[in-house]
Amino acid sequence: MSGSRESLPVVVVGAGPVGLAAAAHLVERGLEPLVLEAGSGPAAAVASWGHVRLFSPWRYDVDAAARRLLTGAGWAEPAPDALPTGADLVERYLAPLAAVLGERVRYGARVVAVARDGADRSRSLGRERRPYLVRWTTSEGVHEIRARAVIDASGTHGTPNPLGLSGLPAIGEERAADHLTGALPDVLGADRERFAGRTTLVVGAGHSAANTLLSLVELAQDEPTTRILWAIRGGSARRLYGGGADDELPARGLLGTRLRDAVESGRVELLTRVAVERLEPEPSGAVRVLGTGRKDGTDGALDLTVDTIVTATGFRPDLDMLREVRLDLDPVVEAPRAIAPLIDPNHHSCGTVPAHGEAELAHPDDGFYLVGTKSYGRAPTFLLATGYEQVRSVVAALAGDRAAADAVELDLPQTGVCSSDLALAADVDGVVSSETLAGTSGGGCCGAPSGPQAVTIGTGVPSARR
Repeated sequence: MSGSRESLPVVVVGAGPVGLAAAAHLVERGLEPLVLEAGSGPAAAVASWGHVRLFSPWRYDVDAAARRLLTGAGWAEPAPDALPTGADLVERYLAPLAAVLGERVRYGARVVAVARDGADRSRSLGRERRPYLVRWTTSEGVHEIRARAVIDASGTHGTPNPLGLSGLPAIGEERAADHLTGALPDVLGADRERFAGRTTLVVGAGHSAANTLLSLVELAQDEPTTRILWAIRGGSARRLYGGGADDELPARGLLGTRLRDAVESGRVELLTRVAVERLEPEPSGAVRVLGTGRKDGTDGALDLTVDTIVTATGFRPDLDMLREVRLDLDPVVEAPRAIAPLIDPNHHSCGTVPAHGEAELAHPDDGFYLVGTKSYGRAPTFLLATGYEQVRSVVAALAGDRAAADAVELDLPQTGVCSSDLALAADVDGVVSSETLAGTSGGGCCGAPSGPQAVTIGTGVPSARR
């Protein structure tokens, strides 16, 4: 890098857990970060699913550099073995971290474009000497800054996959937007009135869908006229239930068992091989769902009238803002090419991946990195600890410490971080008894209910979560 480029700040896109961890590492290395966050406060995406309890205990949810920075400011760390909710993560960790970083974090700042200053994507001459130009918008207008490097930790929460089977929105999906929710509505809390005594269609076959369904089942016990429909694109829900030796996934513990029981008892009506083709809002205030599907072993036309559709269809990265950056992405999952084969959901059912760092995350444009859930592209299930190791390595490389950048490792237990049984057995404070801890085996890799009962709150935190 030229001297002028080295004097510029490192722009971090997104003030979620991984973005703020990147900022903490930059400060510790003597590099100046500028964190641009589209939301009105830190970790806006996490705050949106604050009612959800993580499967990962606090000891794996706090970045090492962030811990050192916070400890120096008098922070009291939560009990390491307790399981936080999303709200806990924001209030007890991320908000204090953002406060310590101070004016280095700017809110209401939505990044709309990243480019090499003075060079579009096609220009090569002298490209490596040019800083980055980052453009963002606020309520006051359009702003730009030049940066020595850019760490994009913006996540995928803002770009959910559409309902349409071909990767495109179903016809009428935008017009029916008022009938759609995100993957993790607070069924038993703030959103209760929207679901109580009404008909809900949950679309998706992941943990977000599963635990929203369990929350709806709990709600239906108090509101018997609540009707629950579940639509999946595959021919069987066995992979989510846990299918023994024939299943690619580990045992899903209480999560899969309770969902299977809900389906077999008729409390949840399962539709398989579903292709949603069209949504038509009705004058009554409901929405008509048209397409094809299978029910009770019979294929046919899909024609449902429901009040609400929960779109637990997964997420995808927003790459429009990066059109002028030279990226090396896998054509299938849109993740950096070196890690894509390890997380492709066509071949892998859990998103854990061996430790990796700057070398695997680098792109043809030097100094630009995708980290956190955005580095997984369209693949699901991301662990916070993985993101923390990513940014530690990336920042070490930016600081010129090649040895530290290449020495990547993850300290994760064989059980615990991804165990649905742990989270389902937690009490209201997120504490799991030592007896339960000793008897739990590894399981799924998503969030879990925040209450003392296994179905108290929907789970399956969207990709940005641990």
